[in-house]
Amino acid sequence: MTLFEPAVFGALQLSNRVVMAPLTRTRADDDGVPTETMVEYYHQRAGQGLIISEGTWPAAEGKSYSGQPGIVTPEQIAGWRPVADAVHEAGGTIVMQLMHGGRVSHPAISGEPRVVAPSALAAPGQTHTPEGKVDMPVAHALTLDEIPMVVEQFVQAARNAIAAGFDGVEVHGANGYLVQEFLSPVSNIRDDQYGGSPENRARFAIEVTRAVAEAVGADRTGIRLSPQHNIQGVLEEDDDDALATYLAVAEGLAPLGLAFVDILNAAPTSELVQRIRRTLGAPLIINSGFGSPTTRDEAEMLVSEGWADAVAAGRPVIANPDLVERWREDAELNEPRPALFYGRTAEGYTDYPSLESVRADA
Repeated sequence: MTLFEPAVFGALQLSNRVVMAPLTRTRADDDGVPTETMVEYYHQRAGQGLIISEGTWPAAEGKSYSGQPGIVTPEQIAGWRPVADAVHEAGGTIVMQLMHGGRVSHPAISGEPRVVAPSALAAPGQTHTPEGKVDMPVAHALTLDEIPMVVEQFVQAARNAIAAGFDGVEVHGANGYLVQEFLSPVSNIRDDQYGGSPENRARFAIEVTRAVAEAVGADRTGIRLSPQHNIQGVLEEDDDDALATYLAVAEGLAPLGLAFVDILNAAPTSELVQRIRRTLGAPLIINSGFGSPTTRDEAEMLVSEGWADAVAAGRPVIANPDLVERWREDAELNEPRPALFYGRTAEGYTDYPSLESVRADA
């Protein structure tokens, strides 16, 4: 098995095993509708075997950042359709990441009166709002009556993504957002069936993913996990507890036959990652870096030695729309411009040169 071989993940056809990681870029309009610039951005990157879209909110309460797109309103669905069409016209495959930010938000960002989480705790630090930097607010702890309503928001968002022409969806269960907030014993201090034991803390992730899979097909559904990433106050510092929690998630999801599991972890060959993979039984996409770019040599090793079925790259794909071609030829890479990762213009977004254009100018 090599990095440049095709793959089949459930109903998803991958032309190679390089995956564009989900990347927040804040280029949607003020109503969360994708823009023409976003269409061009995704079209440029369709040569990756699979594109996982930026985190897209399934409910206004789940919006974490100004400029983040949604998949709730008719206008948002219509705005995503040309994105999916452009990727397909270029021969690519694209799934939408469904991201509920949970307590990582603010009413000044979402326009909603509250932020929600498993427990009435604030995320640490501050966030950027249109009015400037402010402290993270204390979240409203979701009640037992409200949790099924949030699950249904994910389900409707998944249906909307398919209606917009996407090939599938990914449940965002990582990076300190709502689903992972339920998994951590630090951000989840509930004493009901959704808190306490690893099995209880895993319940919400399982229920959301199962409901989404039932709605759009397990063969079109994946989940992203970031065990022990320890970000945004969602801490999983006890090794035994983390292993028990993520194995509970994997055991709960194994019967579904998911299209893939997408794991962000700095140690992709570790017992933790590989046991999740074996227990869940779905193709593994591994993303070994967060701010530490994945290299061609590492990606080739992980696939050829059987540690992963595909490798997700973030910053290299931002700077190199044609990363697969560059990696295949071992060509020089563009350097990313982190100061322009987030913004509202095409600069630092769609203006990275292709290998073809660089050679034409030489």
